[in-house]
Amino acid sequence: MEISILFYVFAALTVGSAFVVVFSRSVIYAAFSLLFTFMGVAGLYVLLSADFIAVAQIMVYIGGILILLVFGVMLTRKATDVEVRSGTVRTLPALIIAGIVIGTLIHAFTSAQWLQVEGVPDIEGTTLELGELLMTTFVLPFEVAGILLLVAVMGAALIARQEVK
Repeated sequence: MEISILFYVFAALTVGSAFVVVFSRSVIYAAFSLLFTFMGVAGLYVLLSADFIAVAQIMVYIGGILILLVFGVMLTRKATDVEVRSGTVRTLPALIIAGIVIGTLIHAFTSAQWLQVEGVPDIEGTTLELGELLMTTFVLPFEVAGILLLVAVMGAALIARQEVK
């Protein structure tokens, strides 16, 4: 019962903050709402017993991409005062297509024969096995990817530091 409640909490957090990301007029508010969207997705991964994917979600998306986005917005001159305006040029075709997609999904969900499982299956974590594979069998590609990412970050910092002439 508690897992169902947690699922609905994380699902509501993810969907609600995703709506704020899409419909926010401020880039800063959208970026901070994206933080809660990523956290909700990580919580859903934890509920699915995909612990490695949940930690990767937190480290890569929240720790890397979101922080990079926030720093990029904050370091850009006058970017915090910019309001994002969305035009209503093609609202009617978008509503028609969205209605068709939603209707198809509702039909698929209501007509499918869903498997009913009693209780929660006991699933072991995947982090130990993935960690052993990364540090034994795939250690060379793992280190090469790390060095490549380090060189890319150093190159981006060098390009960002060059002054415009």
